[in-house]
Amino acid sequence: MTTHEGTPIRVLLADDQALLRSAFKVLVNSEPDMEVVAEAADGAEAVALARATKADVVLMDIRMPGTDGLAATRLITADPELSDVRIVMLTTFEVDEYVVQSLRAGASGFLGKGAEPEELLGAIRVAHAGEALLSPAATKGLIATFLAQGGGADAGQEAPAYSERLSALTAREREVLVLVAGGHSNDEIAERLDVSPLTVKTHVNRTMAKLGARDRAQLVVTAYESGLVRPRVE
Repeated sequence: MTTHEGTPIRVLLADDQALLRSAFKVLVNSEPDMEVVAEAADGAEAVALARATKADVVLMDIRMPGTDGLAATRLITADPELSDVRIVMLTTFEVDEYVVQSLRAGASGFLGKGAEPEELLGAIRVAHAGEALLSPAATKGLIATFLAQGGGADAGQEAPAYSERLSALTAREREVLVLVAGGHSNDEIAERLDVSPLTVKTHVNRTMAKLGARDRAQLVVTAYESGLVRPRVE
């Protein structure tokens, strides 16, 4: 998949480990549909390069000296001129203590540094497409973190800050939001609701617009924090 102009996906690498950046660069540049346009050794540099290069996707290490990945993510997602930039957080472990904060800050998802090369490349494509990068294991970790932090209102009890925005959703949009929060793809949702994937995509896009969400990852966070979906463990 390439950008709408047919050019490769522009990738910015942000990690304080030069060796790791080099490995990622070789991997990304080996693909015909993507290219590394810049490298940053810390968060402040990542923000500056995101603005300078207008990268499509940033692979952002959470822990970096100075301005860390979390702060850099907030700066990028708060910049209207960088609204199309997608951020994938890189963590030492798939479930990181800052993952929830990263998603709240506007990251599209997260990936463990120990992921297979195909997973990393797939993550770039998924984020660029505006999809949520939340694997089943990561989603379980996210829910567990919400529980540990006391995040999310009780089921059926919408948090006041979200009540007004949620009231703007139609019954079907709420239904779709719950299924998105469950980690289901558009095709899976379409099958469950007996509608076309295109119809589901339309509902998802309208829901994101009404809730002010950048992508599906933020829809997941909103569903839990609003109380529309209640975290639970197996």
